[in-house]
Amino acid sequence: MALRDEALAPLPEFGPLDGRQSSNALAIAKGVRRMLRAQGWSTLTEVSLASGRRADLVALDGASAIHIIEIKSSVADFRADQKWPAYRDYCDALYFAVTQDMPLEIMPQDAGLILADAYGAQIMREPPLHPLAPARRRAMLLRYAQLAADRLHDLADPQARMTD
Repeated sequence: MALRDEALAPLPEFGPLDGRQSSNALAIAKGVRRMLRAQGWSTLTEVSLASGRRADLVALDGASAIHIIEIKSSVADFRADQKWPAYRDYCDALYFAVTQDMPLEIMPQDAGLILADAYGAQIMREPPLHPLAPARRRAMLLRYAQLAADRLHDLADPQARMTD
């Protein structure tokens, strides 16, 4: 059986693209994902949460800790977004990822901070930890696993694609 051309399409760098991601945000995501992968973490982009919000990046470390990384591509992007405190309900730790052009003094002190570009990233400040309740952790881990499996399936069989 021959493979269809669309099954051989290149992998998207950021996950599902819906036009909301600026080129700056895509570059930040790429660098953050590279750094986290080098540390042995796995990441998923654009993860829908039970609240209906979507996290830019959700990372899972080797101890099953769940981290959400909120990407801010500009000062205007940061100031327009007031939803990020609600992400704490879905992770053990919350980070902001920005470029070196972002004025760091405007970033909340009660979250981690990552500086990134398309080639890599560096954690500048570790976030405070707030462990998830066991039921929420289980729900997030199941969501993570199902989303990862669905995206792999979509790559193998694009005609059977489901929405997130």
